[in-house]
Amino acid sequence: MAENTRPLGRPRSEDARLAVLQAVDNLLVEQGYAAMTMKGIAEGARVGRQTVYRWWSSKAEILLEASAADAVRELTVPPGPDAETELSGFLAALAEFLTASDAGLAYRALLGEAQHDRAVAELLRGSDVLGDAARAVLARLRDRGELPEGAALDALAAELIGPLLFRILAEDWRPNAEALRTMAARFLRR
Repeated sequence: MAENTRPLGRPRSEDARLAVLQAVDNLLVEQGYAAMTMKGIAEGARVGRQTVYRWWSSKAEILLEASAADAVRELTVPPGPDAETELSGFLAALAEFLTASDAGLAYRALLGEAQHDRAVAELLRGSDVLGDAARAVLARLRDRGELPEGAALDALAAELIGPLLFRILAEDWRPNAEALRTMAARFLRR
């Protein structure tokens, strides 16, 4: 007897998944995180609530998936001619993501929610979209000899991202190119 290799349950429809991710982005912009519900997401995506709950257990999970997919694309920067230029380019992409992108708005909403919802905080700890992007740039610089060989990339990523993230969240700061170059130079001198 042949073994059945088909997974149990209905297969995940890519069209439905994309509709849910788009719906969560739209609702975040229209209503804000607090007002968003799983029922509203399902209605916005024109899928059943069972479909949404089959794949995600919370609106935070949906929002993180939507944000993370865009973050990978928006925070990937090409190699620069030198470390300062490359870091400035990354910081510019990060500032744009956090201040002008729907995905960045979603990520900021999740950061805010994580301050009083332990489940959202755990979810974010398990998916470090900003840190992953920073570590990719830092690893490239290390591999080119522009950072020390034994550099702890996790700590460096936090040092690179932290000041910009704080100023954007706390001050609603919109940096210009010169400010980002200064931040990159300061990071390299630390």
